Amino acid sequence: MSTQGDNKKPYQWRFFRSGGFDQVRIETADDLRHLGELDQKLWSVLACPTSGLEFDTRTLQLLDADGDGRIRAPEIVAAVRWVCAVLKEPEVLFRAPAALPLAAIDGEHPEGARLLATARKVLAYVDKSDAESISVEDLADTTRLFAPDHFNGDGVVPAGLTTDAGVVKAIGHIIDCFGAVDDRSGTPGVDAGKVETFFAAAQAVSDWQALAEADPARILPLGAGTAAAAAVFDAVADKVGDFFTRCRLAAFDARAADALNPADSVYQGLAEQVLAAGSDGVAALPLARVEPGRALPLAAGLNPAWEARIAALREQVVAPILGDRDALSQAEWQDLAARFAAWRDWQAAQPASPVVAIPVDELRALLGGSVQADLLALIEQDLRAETAAAQVDALERLVRYQRDLVTLLRNFVTLSDFYGAQAKAIFQAGTLYLDQRSCDLCLRVADMGRHSALAPLSGTYLVYCNCARQGEAPMTIVAAMTGGDADEMMVPGRNGVFYDRQGRDWNASVVQVVEAPISVRQAFWSPYKRVARMIGEQIQKFAASRDKAVEERAAAGVADAGAKVEAPAAAPAAPAQAFDIAKFAGIFAAIGLALGALGTALAAVVSGFLSLPAWQMPLVVVGIVLLISGPSMLMAWLKLRQRNLGPLLDANGWAVNTRARINIPFGAALTGVAALPPGAARSLSDPYAEKQRPWGTWMFLLLVIAIAILLWRQGVYDQFLG
Repeated sequence: MSTQGDNKKPYQWRFFRSGGFDQVRIETADDLRHLGELDQKLWSVLACPTSGLEFDTRTLQLLDADGDGRIRAPEIVAAVRWVCAVLKEPEVLFRAPAALPLAAIDGEHPEGARLLATARKVLAYVDKSDAESISVEDLADTTRLFAPDHFNGDGVVPAGLTTDAGVVKAIGHIIDCFGAVDDRSGTPGVDAGKVETFFAAAQAVSDWQALAEADPARILPLGAGTAAAAAVFDAVADKVGDFFTRCRLAAFDARAADALNPADSVYQGLAEQVLAAGSDGVAALPLARVEPGRALPLAAGLNPAWEARIAALREQVVAPILGDRDALSQAEWQDLAARFAAWRDWQAAQPASPVVAIPVDELRALLGGSVQADLLALIEQDLRAETAAAQVDALERLVRYQRDLVTLLRNFVTLSDFYGAQAKAIFQAGTLYLDQRSCDLCLRVADMGRHSALAPLSGTYLVYCNCARQGEAPMTIVAAMTGGDADEMMVPGRNGVFYDRQGRDWNASVVQVVEAPISVRQAFWSPYKRVARMIGEQIQKFAASRDKAVEERAAAGVADAGAKVEAPAAAPAAPAQAFDIAKFAGIFAAIGLALGALGTALAAVVSGFLSLPAWQMPLVVVGIVLLISGPSMLMAWLKLRQRNLGPLLDANGWAVNTRARINIPFGAALTGVAALPPGAARSLSDPYAEKQRPWGTWMFLLLVIAIAILLWRQGVYDQFLG
């Protein structure tokens, strides 16, 4: 049993043929509404990248729903469906006005009503309350769309969003310690991540401080002055330890006492110097005289270089902890060292956080109150707000789609922009001027290695160029040459000028060429040019070899002459060989026979040609020309018919779904060749033209006369005169 859906009449699509394949027409609102029903096998493209295109980057980002850097057919269909749902007049997309008329938004659709209200609010923010349309420029400055004292849905809370002094102070501490997050209004604020990070760090600092508070006598023996006292202790720790170790060695063996105290020679060496209390030689001596089990004197009998530091140790460490005294035993020293060791362990456990700089009492006041909960509640309230953020994003999406979506469809569902004459396709980067021609099919190239490996499958003559412009990052382009010839193309180093889509000029330098046929006309002359090039190369090789031989003979002659001058008594030279008249005659006879054979062959060809009826002679000439140029022209014609845009785009990350051909007429339109403008006046007088000499004309006439005499002697003319 069939349902109503089964009997639904399919949408009547309309197609046009261009580029050798059928392309769907997308010209009406109904075409847009039914785009999702179009078989994707009939789409020209199935995916394209979001970079390297002459298209608005922000619009591409909005279309890229999954954020993978590629636009796919389902994302295009979803965007078109959404636009058609919220617009009551989707035809506005084809008119492509600079701004979206508010009347085109469907106020009866739930989302359309919210978009319409948001549009009017945005226009009020930018002082355009009376405007009847909204543009992308109206949405550009977010600082005018969002006030810092209003929720805007972005989850960022600036200080101006609350009047609570504790919360405001906490926001200040968070920004000072971990930086700010800009609110949509442009005001610095904090988000949930910053709040949680700060309060976690504050708790860690509070817990660390609690360790010292739990055992202050061990960890903070001098309270707040412990850090300063530890610095004084550390300044003499090694030297004091050295003193007590020497005294223990003296107690172990009385013989060591004399050796552990400075020898007389040491003092004699010091006596020869200009001494001061801080001299290195004095400082190297023990703190005091070494004796078995002796305590460290803290006043008299000290090394002069250490008196000030030991005095500081006595006043700032020993006296506050052990009481005032004149000597310090080893046991008392070890007790002091243990106290400061605990302090050092506590310092090592200090959290590596900027929150440490905040007084712990202030941190605990923040932790003990409701500040953190109040901040998170504000952030949650901002996220739940039905104002600006999401609706402004949706409004921006709608305005950009209204401006750009149809353009993308004409370069995605179809390639009508490329095959039409109205606008360039979004993948065309500009125009390259090189070798008296302009190439309109120019693409940006991100990965030249990958592109040059795949692009030759297009069957197109390609020129890769590095482009540079002052103040801009360099770029690489590839240009398709589809007109003229490539006889003068040189790699590398041929220079040209590239104009991008903004009209800016770039210095272009050819770095690589992928050769392919350019035109049938070029293929016609190609065999003759190759023969001429081959003859020219052979003549150059022959002339070079003759020149080298002459140079070698001259050098050998000079060397022989020098050897003869230097030789005191040279052996008598061998007699010159007698002239062999028979050999000389034989050479001339051979040359005569060769010339005769050539003359006979030429005579046979000419006589055969002249024996033909007059109407056959042009056919023979045409046949000879076709025999020489025909194969080259045929191969070029077949290859030119196979030129395909697809590999050029696929090499840039596209997914072209058809064979987009570049046939001969369309290729000729893509490359302009230099030509004088219509009606231009032209003077053929060239003051620097080469002077005409008659030698070439005389040689040609002599050759014609010689051939005529040869034909007469062969009796060729008898059949015409008899």
